[in-house]
Amino acid sequence: CHSFLHTTGSMMGATVEQFNCAKSQMGTLKKDPGNEAKLKIYALFKQATQGPCNTPKPGMLDFVGKAKWDAWNSLGSVSQEDARQQYVDLIDSLLAAEGPVVAAQPTGSAATFDTLLVSTEDNITTIRFNRPQKKNAITVEMYNEIIKALEESGKDDSVITVITGSGDFYCSGNDLTNFTKIPEGGTQQMAKDAGELLREFVKAFIDFPKPLIAVINGPAVGVSVTLLGLFEVVYATERATFHTPFSQLGQSPEGCSSYTFPKMMGNAKASEMLLFNKKLTATQACAQGLVTEVFPDSSFQTEVATRLKAYAKLPRNSLTLSKQLIRGTEKERLHTVNDQEVERLVERWLSDECMQAIMSFFQAKAKL
Repeated sequence: CHSFLHTTGSMMGATVEQFNCAKSQMGTLKKDPGNEAKLKIYALFKQATQGPCNTPKPGMLDFVGKAKWDAWNSLGSVSQEDARQQYVDLIDSLLAAEGPVVAAQPTGSAATFDTLLVSTEDNITTIRFNRPQKKNAITVEMYNEIIKALEESGKDDSVITVITGSGDFYCSGNDLTNFTKIPEGGTQQMAKDAGELLREFVKAFIDFPKPLIAVINGPAVGVSVTLLGLFEVVYATERATFHTPFSQLGQSPEGCSSYTFPKMMGNAKASEMLLFNKKLTATQACAQGLVTEVFPDSSFQTEVATRLKAYAKLPRNSLTLSKQLIRGTEKERLHTVNDQEVERLVERWLSDECMQAIMSFFQAKAKL
């Protein structure tokens, strides 16, 4: 099927067979082609099979439907044959960009993840967010994979667990496309599911038995910042920044930060961050107790590696038991805070204010 996709430059335009073949090939794409390409694929498919856009424009709050409608409508009177040809060419170029299909099997018994790189070396398990092209934004799949990776590294032989990011960003928080996949049960169901997932996710950090160390290799946003109060140690490069713009998006804090932040930095400083979206530099975050130590960017990785190696030589059981003592009195409190935060967030997600804020964000970003 694929070799015959390449013969599509003919005068006739793509045949229906080639079109159907391209459609089935689309399912073999390994990388997410991104929203822009997906909208284009959708629009060309509709134009090729149904002709010019013939459905009423969706309402304002249905921003996925609206984006799809706009993409289809923008094709105007392109003929079905042309749309078929463009569809085949687009799928072909996406497949070509991925190169030959060779599935590399990682060595060792570690579970494989799609959104993370997890490895254990010298008694250190490293969980690395691995969506660098998306600034390590957390999708629903990534939430589930982080929960699983924490569960496994909590039981493995390593002494400490490290969380860091690939590329220039540590993590840009929630992938806002999480809010655009409306399930069968509508927004009520979406908010309920998202709340459950968030509760389990934060719980995995609260209950994690070993010392947890964050290595902040670049800017950190949203939930990746609020969770830092649940880590034992946070190292940051000097070019890292810390930002929790919840109220801007009509949302409220999570990750137990409504409790850990005021405790670490006092009410006024915590409010500046959590209520009024103040973005901190690494040095400010360190002065306020959110970050343990800041290193120059040029020597960041080497300095941190030296510390981690020293920690990894400490007796594992002693560290785990000591962490239990330190965290023990707090644990129940943290679980209660997590439950309260999730409950409030689910309410926020269902509010018009939040819907409008997220919609404005998409419109500003997409200008479709």
